[in-house]
Amino acid sequence: MIDPGLLPEPAAAAPSEPTEQRTRCAAVSEVPVTAVVPAAQRTLRFSDVWSLTRGAGQIVAVIDTGVAPHPLLPTLRAGGDYVSTGDGLEDCDAHGTVVAGLIAARPAPGSGFAGGAPDATILSIRQSSAAFAATSSEREADENGSTSAGYGDVESMAAAIRTAVDAGADVVNISEVACASAGSSMGDGALGAAVQYAAVDKDAVIVTAAGNLDGRRCRTQNDLTRGIDRRDTALPVTLASPAWFDEYVLTVGSLDPDGRPSSFSLNGPWVDVAAPGTEVTSLGITGAGLADGTLDDEGRRTAFTGTSFATPFVSATAALVRARHPELSAADVIDRIVTTAHSPAGDWDSAVGHGSLDPVAAVTGSAVARGDDASVRLSPRTTPPVTDRRDALLALASSVGILLLVCGALAVRAVVRRQDPS
Repeated sequence: MIDPGLLPEPAAAAPSEPTEQRTRCAAVSEVPVTAVVPAAQRTLRFSDVWSLTRGAGQIVAVIDTGVAPHPLLPTLRAGGDYVSTGDGLEDCDAHGTVVAGLIAARPAPGSGFAGGAPDATILSIRQSSAAFAATSSEREADENGSTSAGYGDVESMAAAIRTAVDAGADVVNISEVACASAGSSMGDGALGAAVQYAAVDKDAVIVTAAGNLDGRRCRTQNDLTRGIDRRDTALPVTLASPAWFDEYVLTVGSLDPDGRPSSFSLNGPWVDVAAPGTEVTSLGITGAGLADGTLDDEGRRTAFTGTSFATPFVSATAALVRARHPELSAADVIDRIVTTAHSPAGDWDSAVGHGSLDPVAAVTGSAVARGDDASVRLSPRTTPPVTDRRDALLALASSVGILLLVCGALAVRAVVRRQDPS
C-alpha cells in the first residue's frame, strides 16, 4: 500500500550527504556522422509522424546521471543535482546524455541520427553516478534500494521525481532501477508516494526501465508464465522499483534487432511494452559528435545496450502523443501507447508486456500510418493494469505461508491419531 505521507517535501536538489568523485569520468566510443539512420530509429519510424508532431511544448525530465550540453539539444534545461554540487548538466557516466539524445536530439544536415521527439525540451536531473560515492563511505553501494554502483538510491529518486513534476515535466524518463529479492525490502515507500503524486496529482507520464540482469542488483530472472493473463503469473523472485508500482508507471523491456526479447531484460508482471535496446547510437558527452558505447582503460568498447536505452524511445513517443493530443490525460497516453503496441501471442507476455512499441500507431491511433491522421477508436487494454501489485505479491506470499501452516497442522494431527486410535 502506498503511503502518500511519505512523499518527499519540496526542496532544492542536493545530495543528502557530502560526496566525492572516486573514479574518472567515462570515455566514449565516438562514431562518424553519416546519413545512415540507426537501426532502432528505422524500426520505429519516428520521422513518419514529424509532419503531425515533433513534441513541441513538452518537457521531458531525464532523471539519470546528468545530461551534458550538446549542440543537438538546444533547449536543454538544468533541473538539479542529487549527486554533487552541480545543476544537472554534467554527465560523468555517459548514460543520461545518451538517453536524452534518443528522446530529443535535433536532426542535423548530413546526419541520419535524431531523437524521437526533437522539439521536446529536456529537463536534466542528476540523480546517480557510478563515479561518485559518499565521502564517508568505504565501500561501493551494493544493497537493496541502490540505483547505482556508486551514488544514488530510491530516496534520491523519489526526491528527483517530485522536483521534476513540480518544475512542469509532462513526461518523466527513469532509465534506472533498484532490485531486490522477493520478501526483502528496498525501502522505497517514498518512491511509491512520488510516482503516485507525479501520475495522479501532476498528470505526468512516468516511463521506467524494466531492469537488466546484471549479477549484482538484478541477479535472478523472473521465470513467469508467458502468454496468459498477467494476474495469473507466478510470484516474481526479483522485484524492480519503480517498475512494480504498475498502476502509475509505464515499464519498458528491451528487444533485440530481430524483435525478440533481449536476454538481459528483466521479466515481470509489471512490464507494459518493449522497444529496441541494443547497440544504440546517441550523443557523446564531449564535443558535438555521436557515440555508440563506452571505452575501458584498454580501449575496449561496451555498447550502449540495456532497458535503459529502450525506455527513452517510449518517453519520446509519450511526448509526441501529448503534443498531438493535449486533451489526453497521462493515463490515457499510457493506454494509447499500450493499446497500439504490436501484441505478442496471448496479448501479454512477461518479457515484452503488451508488445513492441509503435510510435506511428500511438500518435495516429491506428496500426496503419495515415498522412491525414485519421484516428480510429482504440479498444481498451485486453488485460487491465494491476492496481497494487505490491499488495498482491505480499498477499500471495502470506497465503502460501498460511497454507503451509495448515498442511503442517493436519499432518501432525494425522500422526497423533495413528499413535492414539482412541
